[in-house]
This record gives sequence, structure tokens and C-alpha cells, in this order.
Amino acid sequence: MSSAFPEIYLVRHGETEWSLSGRHTGRSDIPLTANGEEAARKLADRLAGPTFSAVWSSPSARARKTCTLAGFGSGAVIKDDLAEWDYGAYEGITTKAILADRPGWQLFRDGCPNGEFAADVGARADAVIHALRETGGTILIFSSSHFLRVLAARWLGLPPEDGSRFVLDTASISVLGYEHDLTEPVIRRWNQR
Repeated sequence: MSSAFPEIYLVRHGETEWSLSGRHTGRSDIPLTANGEEAARKLADRLAGPTFSAVWSSPSARARKTCTLAGFGSGAVIKDDLAEWDYGAYEGITTKAILADRPGWQLFRDGCPNGEFAADVGARADAVIHALRETGGTILIFSSSHFLRVLAARWLGLPPEDGSRFVLDTASISVLGYEHDLTEPVIRRWNQR
């Protein structure tokens, strides 16, 4: 279903050992697995069709590699605000392990010691949204799960904490857009694999 309005294509990076095991991967540069690389290559066919006025990527190696393997690396612009959530003291740790030390902890509600809170990630998402709306056109973005979830929440005008209500699989494609006019932001497609 195409739209007369600009669309924002969101691509979560391919699988890494840490995404596979559920370890929080914020600023660590963990390479794609062989499966992650294959899924990234398959994105090329899945993204054929739309004409993108710009391609933006997170600075992470996993997002940049996914972008390159999908065939968009040569034109990609690195945007620091697209970086994944900074997990601080929880970098490389699973939710299960965190809950063993901190029962009831929830990332989107409680944030991370020595890292970011939802409001911090939301401020970066707001800056990206402002740039998207200024740029106009259909734009392709490569980034990571928790950041993209916050971006989707903020796109809809929801608090950044509501990013918890969306899930994203590796190498998934989602599309943000508009319904009747540019004052009605919507999610047009979500977590397509």
C-alpha cells in the first residue's frame, strides 16, 4: 500500500551473537552473525521499489554493515542520534540477569545506571523526527531495536516510554508515514520479516 506522503522505512540491523542471546547491545560493536549477514543481503530485494531521497544509518558497525549488505552503504549518511540506547552498567547483560539483581526493573520505565533513560533516547528521537520532517521525501533508516521503538512512539506523539509497546525482530522492516495529511502521523507497517 503506497502513500502520497513521505514514508520513513526503518530497518533493524541483522542478528548478532548478543541480539541472539538477549544481551543488551548499546554502544558495543558486535559483528553480525553469518545468519545476520544473510538476512541483511536479503533486505535488498525486500527494499526494492521505493525511491529513497536519503539513507541514514546509526554509527554502529552492525547497522552500517546491514546497510551495506542491503545495497545502500555507498549513499548512507551516519547520524549519531540514531545510535542505540546507551545501556551504561547494563551493557552486555541480559534482562534476566538484571532482574536477578534488580527485581521489577523495566528498561523503558527505569533506564540504565550510567546510561540513558527513556527521556534521553526520546530527545534524540525527537531530533531525528525534526530532521525527517525538514528533509521530506521517503527516507531509509538503519538502526537498532530500542532506539527505533522509541522513534516510533515519538513519531505518533506518544511518550518515549511507550516504545515498550512495540517489538522489532532483527532484519525487520517497518514504515512510518501519514494518513490523510501531514498532521496525521501513523505506523503504516510494523516488524515485517
